[in-house]
Amino acid sequence: MSELKFEEALARLEEIVRNLEQGEAALDEALVLFEEGVKLARFCNQQLDQAQAKIEIMMNDGKIETFEVSET
Repeated sequence: MSELKFEEALARLEEIVRNLEQGEAALDEALVLFEEGVKLARFCNQQLDQAQAKIEIMMNDGKIETFEVSET
């Protein structure tokens, strides 16, 4: 999955979610799609975590303080 780009992974994940939400897939197919979706979600989260870490490093090198954004 390392050759996959974030945008491609996210698009595929969205496609999988749409397919699963339709509820038309057989159980075996749905399980395969779900497993792929979990892998893609983890990949996307890792990519976002890495990007956030890089941004924090760049901001700290420039003496700019970072702050947490709270989700409501």
